[in-house]
Amino acid sequence: MTTTTADHPPAPPADSALHKAVLRRKRVPYWLLLPGALWLLVFFVAPLVYQASTSVQTGSLEEGFKVTWHFATYWDALTEYYPQFLRSVAYSATATALCLLLGYPLAYLIAFRAGRWRHVLMVLVIAPFFTSFLIRTLAWKTILSDGGPVVRALDALHVLAVTDALGVTEGHRVLATPLAVVCGLTYNFLPFMILPLYTSLERIDSRLHEAAGDLYARPLTTFRKVTLPLSMPGVVAGTLLTFIPATGDYINAELLGSTDQKMIGNVIQSQFLRVLDYPTAAALSFLLMAVILAVVTVYIRKSGTEELV
Repeated sequence: MTTTTADHPPAPPADSALHKAVLRRKRVPYWLLLPGALWLLVFFVAPLVYQASTSVQTGSLEEGFKVTWHFATYWDALTEYYPQFLRSVAYSATATALCLLLGYPLAYLIAFRAGRWRHVLMVLVIAPFFTSFLIRTLAWKTILSDGGPVVRALDALHVLAVTDALGVTEGHRVLATPLAVVCGLTYNFLPFMILPLYTSLERIDSRLHEAAGDLYARPLTTFRKVTLPLSMPGVVAGTLLTFIPATGDYINAELLGSTDQKMIGNVIQSQFLRVLDYPTAAALSFLLMAVILAVVTVYIRKSGTEELV
C-alpha cells in the first residue's frame, strides 16, 4: 500500500536545517556581547552624551541651564586653564617615566630571577591595592612631612639644595611641591606598570637567552636585542595604564601639593562641586579626553604598535 503525500508531507531539506543551525551559532557571540554592550551604553555612552550636551549649555544654577550650542565655552576653558593642562601632562609623563625605570627592573627580577619567591613578590606588588587610594596618599603626606626622617635625610645629603635649585622643591621642604605630587603619582600607579611588564617578560622563552649566549652575546646585548624588543607590548601597555589615569588624577595634587601644583583634575572637580559651573566643567572634561587621546595616539604610532589603536 502506497502512502500519499497528503498523509506525510515532505521533510524539509537537510541543507535548510543546517543553515538555521549555522545562523544560531553565529548569533551566540552577539548574545554574549550584549551584557557588556548594555553596560557601556548605560554607564559610558549615555553619560558622555549628557556631558556633551552640558558643555554647550548656558545659564546658572538658579535660573537653570539650557542648550544654546555655546561652543565658545571650550575656547574659554582652554585659554584660562591651559597651565593646568600642561602641568598635568608634565606630572603624569614624569611619573610614568619613573614608574618605567623602577618597574622594569623589578618585573625582570620577578620574571627571571625570583624563583620560588615569585608569587610572594607578586603579592607584595599588588598589596597596596588592598588599601584605599586615599589612605595611601595620606600616608605619603606623613612620610614627606617637614622634619620627618625622609626630609632630614635628603637635607643631610644636600639633595634638597639641588632640587630647590631645579625648582621641584622649595625652602628645603618636599610637601606642597611638584616633587611630592610626582612621588605620590609614581607610588600609586607603579603596580599598573609592573603587572603588564611582568606578563610580557614572563612569556619570553628562556631558550632565546641561551641561544644569544651561545652566539657570544653579552648580557647587555642580549637585553637590547632580545629581551627589550619582546617586552615592548608590556612597556606600551604599562605606560598607557599609568599615564592615562595619572593625567586626570586630582587626589595627589590635592593632598600633597599646593595651589601652585593643581592639575586639571582639580579644576574639573572644583568646577563641578564648588563653583557649580557645569558647562565649563564638562568642556574641560572633553578637552582632557582629547588631550589624552592625542598624546596616546602619537605615542602608540611612534612606538611602532599601531595595532593597539
